[in-house]
Amino acid sequence: MSCSELLSTRDGAIATVTLNRPEKRNALTVPMLQAFMAAIREAAASSEVRVLVVRGAGKTFCAGLDLKDLGLTRRPDGSVAYPEIEESLDELERCPLPTIAMMQGEAIAGGLELALHCDLRVAGSGARMGMPLAKIGLVVPFPLIQKLLDTVGTVKTKELLFTGALVDAEEACAVGLVTRVVPDVELEAATLALAADIAANAPLSLRTMKAAITEANAFRDPRPSAALAAQSAATLRSEDLQEGLRAVFEKRRAVFRGF
Repeated sequence: MSCSELLSTRDGAIATVTLNRPEKRNALTVPMLQAFMAAIREAAASSEVRVLVVRGAGKTFCAGLDLKDLGLTRRPDGSVAYPEIEESLDELERCPLPTIAMMQGEAIAGGLELALHCDLRVAGSGARMGMPLAKIGLVVPFPLIQKLLDTVGTVKTKELLFTGALVDAEEACAVGLVTRVVPDVELEAATLALAADIAANAPLSLRTMKAAITEANAFRDPRPSAALAAQSAATLRSEDLQEGLRAVFEKRRAVFRGF
């Protein structure tokens, strides 16, 4: 699928997918996410590609979903859904290639989730990241909660989600949100050097070991309980969410009332 806001390139054994909407801080739209999934499948199907790098053009890795241009799909019961981001993250998670996120600037909400679904994350020293969904009235889908728990543990997941605060690159590295921090000016070179180191290894070994890790992590139910699913659905059709979205568009602080 062709999309000018999502670029797919290859240099030898390294494929790169670039979010190419720098004027909007690489905020994600439906066409971008659809093209993203197609690019992952194309790289995975190539016998010549051994590593996939995900990056953002300009000064920001990814500011998450574009709430204006993407919109949030409304279900018949009035609740809000965002299926494309979940499908894209699942596609990235299932990619048989080693994947690396190259993170500069901000990685916010869906942008941070995009990085978390890569195997490795290299951040520039000036990067900041967080999950400020509670500031809008959104909730993190259950499988993505599991991803955060796997990555940073229970206490840090609670802090990130409850406060919505952004953390800097050094703190992110200390808790496992990123795997390496390098000076901003060295970010591209360091990421590509890591990709080259991995690509020099045996491709069958890489794919098999990633498959083994994925399978080992899969022995749990990715579905929430009925009670949690109902609570999440109620949150996604709440007046607070509508107020949160209005506040984003009107560039003001939301006033939540708890229903």
